[in-house]
Amino acid sequence: MEQNWRRTLYIVWFVQILSLMSFSFGIPFLPYYIQEMGVTDPDRLRLLTGIISSAPAIGMGIMAPIWGIMADRFGKKPMLLRALFSSFVILTALGLVNSVGWVLALRSIQGFLSGTVTAAGALVAAKTPQKNMSFALGILASSTFLGRSIGPAIGGVLAEAVGYKLSFILGGVIMLVAFLLILIFINETKTIQSDDGAKSKGEFWKVFTLPIILVLVLMFFMGISRTVASPYLPLYVQEVRGMIEGSSLTTGIITAGASIATALSALLFTRLGDRYDKRKLVATFLGAGALAVIPLLLAGSLIWFGVFYALMFFMLGGTDPLIMSYSLTLVPENKRGLLFGIRTSVGSIAWAIAPLLGSYATINYSLEVVFYLIPVFLILALITTLIIMKKRVESPLVI
Repeated sequence: MEQNWRRTLYIVWFVQILSLMSFSFGIPFLPYYIQEMGVTDPDRLRLLTGIISSAPAIGMGIMAPIWGIMADRFGKKPMLLRALFSSFVILTALGLVNSVGWVLALRSIQGFLSGTVTAAGALVAAKTPQKNMSFALGILASSTFLGRSIGPAIGGVLAEAVGYKLSFILGGVIMLVAFLLILIFINETKTIQSDDGAKSKGEFWKVFTLPIILVLVLMFFMGISRTVASPYLPLYVQEVRGMIEGSSLTTGIITAGASIATALSALLFTRLGDRYDKRKLVATFLGAGALAVIPLLLAGSLIWFGVFYALMFFMLGGTDPLIMSYSLTLVPENKRGLLFGIRTSVGSIAWAIAPLLGSYATINYSLEVVFYLIPVFLILALITTLIIMKKRVESPLVI
């Protein structure tokens, strides 16, 4: 058993690096891609950036609990295979289209069919003993951010050398490799449940206890703080540099730095969650992250901006796996897939709201203003964490 869960963890870890790297070849540079398609008006560009960035969130918010229920009933491996293959098709198609309308349509479809992070997390959680959960989810989180650091760095170079279209197509090819690795090397014993519809509906709502609701509120605020500014980073870099040429490379370096910092944080800090109170650790990291935003707002150059941007993500990198590991103690094992799905829905709502909030801020004020929204939501997340700490929920629920 010990060897089996570790084997699953490290295979899924590598697959997630490939998966997120594939997405990061082109997705971070969508503001440049749509400019290449003829969108040059600044206000329209910022509005479309927000809409296209939030487009996958609607479908993901609707489908995530459904995929979670199906994962609990029919297995986590099929759900991960579904997400990987869908992502392969969508990324390849993004490299073949020639209009912003098709980009928006494909990003919307992506939300309904993909979701590799959630599916991978559910698979690893199903295989991992509870005593090792923080460690396993921390390792898995590091794969997400490593993929997001390698991808933009390579994608920025590729974009300058061969263009955005080929970057998307190459991302699709790598996603197909990830799909084949899971198909061939991961085994899962199928345990099919036969619940009637009324019972399933009742069990769905029973998951929403007060502690879980508070955790979901925390995840919502964290989701907005992480995503409210990132879609506009390319436009900010372009504005500071005064030109689009070379901006994709600079954006890729800054994004890669932040992702590496997040991965290091997940590797260094989340193992503490198996030894100490996860809630206290989350509160500490949130407070440090909010303080780290101050020098970011005062940075006078892109070099210092990139340094403090990475520092902020280093402080926040361990929070997600710690929060998820804590929340898993609040539900029985046969509801973990559902919890991952609900968590993704909440994250998707934040994902949908954040870019549109950023659009409003950047259109009506300036690109810099969007970075001031980060500490606002981090403070709200910290307040929610302090409320959770007062609840003193320690033992798993039996539903």
